[in-house]
Amino acid sequence: DVQLQASGGGLVQPGGSLRLSCAASGLIFGSYDMSWFRQAPGKGPEWVSSINTGGLQTDYSDSVKGRFTISSDNAKNTLSLQMNSLAPEDTAAYYCAARPRRSMRQVLSHRGDDYPYWSQGTQVTVSS
Repeated sequence: DVQLQASGGGLVQPGGSLRLSCAASGLIFGSYDMSWFRQAPGKGPEWVSSINTGGLQTDYSDSVKGRFTISSDNAKNTLSLQMNSLAPEDTAAYYCAARPRRSMRQVLSHRGDDYPYWSQGTQVTVSS
């Protein structure tokens, strides 16, 4: 069974940093596209960032571009999200998600429905 476990959330002041991790098991990490999504209270899910763990192509939402960095360690089956310059609007539960790569031309998806595997959420709260 594929399992994803997200960790690293917490309370941080505005302008601070956090690093989220997602440990994956039951899959060949380099054969999956991995993404981070988030959901703030009272709002729908929001795509944050994606990575093609085979070719290391990355993509970011406009709201986090330049502040967040997604990375993967294929040897350790671990996905990370380094979050800098955090702002109160980044407060949300963060989820990692995995999508098997069916072809070399598969495009990174921003749609949650395209990802069959999800972690539990890890809460990030940005507040002074």
